[in-house]
Amino acid sequence: MSPLLEVAGLSKRFGGVRAVDGVDFVANEGEIVGVIGPNGAGKTTLFNIVTGFYEPDEGSMTFDGHNLVGLKPNQITKLGVARTFQAVRLFPNMTVLENAMVGQHARTRAGIAGAVFRLPSTVREEERIRRRAEEVLSFFGRRLTGPRMDQMASALAYADRRRLEIARAMSTEPKMLLLDEPAAGMNPAEKDGLIELIARLRDERGYAIVLIEHDMPVVRGVSDRVVALDYGSKIAEGTYDEVAGNPRVIEAYLGKKAEQEEQTG
Repeated sequence: MSPLLEVAGLSKRFGGVRAVDGVDFVANEGEIVGVIGPNGAGKTTLFNIVTGFYEPDEGSMTFDGHNLVGLKPNQITKLGVARTFQAVRLFPNMTVLENAMVGQHARTRAGIAGAVFRLPSTVREEERIRRRAEEVLSFFGRRLTGPRMDQMASALAYADRRRLEIARAMSTEPKMLLLDEPAAGMNPAEKDGLIELIARLRDERGYAIVLIEHDMPVVRGVSDRVVALDYGSKIAEGTYDEVAGNPRVIEAYLGKKAEQEEQTG
């Protein structure tokens, strides 16, 4: 597998707090990487840096050979990086289809004049955006297609709102998806469906995927490799079993006492 996203020595401070502290990691083409760590470990800050919401204080980031440092979020999206968020960020008063169409905004060319005067090029572009959104939604089957395309996003069940947010990210035509706690708020059956969905995103659509997740069965079920963070630093990397059994990871999650009990059996 070839490296797609390469992060080296990445650091970000907020006042006297190092939210991300010298992090190195690589995500390869066609790979699913899980990023774990207790609350406050710097996971979402890492995503915010990679997607251009924050600029790093130190370090380098390249995606598909392009330097990401200093780029704006829309520029990074155009290069092929799409993300979801911890809290679902849909447009509740827009339909399912319209939410999926919004994902194409970074790749549109029509200006104000085209929109006002309905120029032929604008009409053609709108039709292309619609077809792309419909094709993406079809990946999710009846959950987001048929009559549901015309429903308001606010009317969807919670798990389907999560799916729609992934669909919107897919509409940007990405090479990599960054999923921030996609299993949050889901019941066990919905989490099983999510594991299957993430695997399909890689196997059928070819996306590389990096996901932040607290639910360990989900991490175990989908990840080719796991990176563990604590206090902004990487403390372990490897297979799920290697990382889950690492004493530093056990201590970060459960405290020193738990680590001692794990070692003494």
